[in-house]
Amino acid sequence: MPNTQTTANIKRLAIGATVIAVFTAVAVVATRDTAAARGVSSANATIPVREIPAVKGRENAVLTAAPNVPPPITRDYATTVVVNLESVEKTMRLDDGVEYTFWTFGGSVPGSFIRIREGDEVEFHMTNHHTSTVPHNIDLHAVTGPGGGAKASLTLPGGESVFKFTALNPGLYVYHCAVAPVPMHIANGMYGMILVEPKEGLPKVDREYYVMQSEFYTTGKHGEKGLQTLDMDKGIAEQPTYVVFNGAVGALTGDNALQAKVGETVRLFVGNGGPNLVSSFHVIGEVFDNVYSEGGTVAQHNVQTTVVPAGGSAMVEFRVEKPGELVLVDHSIFRAFNKGALGIMNVTGQDNPRVFAGVSGIGVTSDKGGH
Repeated sequence: MPNTQTTANIKRLAIGATVIAVFTAVAVVATRDTAAARGVSSANATIPVREIPAVKGRENAVLTAAPNVPPPITRDYATTVVVNLESVEKTMRLDDGVEYTFWTFGGSVPGSFIRIREGDEVEFHMTNHHTSTVPHNIDLHAVTGPGGGAKASLTLPGGESVFKFTALNPGLYVYHCAVAPVPMHIANGMYGMILVEPKEGLPKVDREYYVMQSEFYTTGKHGEKGLQTLDMDKGIAEQPTYVVFNGAVGALTGDNALQAKVGETVRLFVGNGGPNLVSSFHVIGEVFDNVYSEGGTVAQHNVQTTVVPAGGSAMVEFRVEKPGELVLVDHSIFRAFNKGALGIMNVTGQDNPRVFAGVSGIGVTSDKGGH
């Protein structure tokens, strides 16, 4: 027979176990309810079976150079989308007085933006301009298949390769060249973005823009004039000379600044071509209402800065409520103010001082900011 002390200990253990069980149950319910409120359920967390739909018709993909984005897809069925993309090696501006021989997709850095729909069959035509000095190919992170299409798309100068894939997963994906040495091809500018819209489409916004960060490792110092070439040792050491948006210092400033009006909704398709650094993407003067981290399909809300990994992406959405300049930066802040990762969005429209107003001080002017 257990003594009185033993009986008391057993009762205390039983009570403790009951309390733990209750708290565990409450935590599970709270987690489930929070996930449900965010649109995430246990069913969504399972690994789905992707069905390949029948396709109707055939169309050519609309491709755009950054910061422009092809128009949203309005059809409600899958089709065969023909993508024609050429790799071109060309010398262009990297900074004022600084040129670089970029390796490109579509003649621009970043490469052309591709927009398709979940379930579409893509017929991809990869060509390599006859003046190219080396073979090129493409690895699309949206592809389910060996190498993301890299082996099937290996193309000699003057040649063409064709492959097909079905866009099984919605999301925003990076593509890049994957010919050895892979870091050299990416560091020279061979990356871009492909959007696979979900079958139900994306929510309507007033403006969409394409912004992609990357680094350049030049033989000369930052700002050194003339034609620069890749310094592989700097790349291996992960010590970039330039960190930029859309392929060049100032690509999103001055006459090239992004535009919006007060009250409009804006969606930025943000990518990071790397080849090395992780971006801390931030817009000074805004809070992201929605962030689809890593280019996925679940949104976080009220985000100040979002991490975009090398070879990754994010979709950020916000409504502009105050006229003036919004400043796009990599908040690893030396990169913004000393290496080039800075852009501008000019917002015009009626001012609302309740949103923000300077009161007094050396930085306050009589200008209300409206137009």
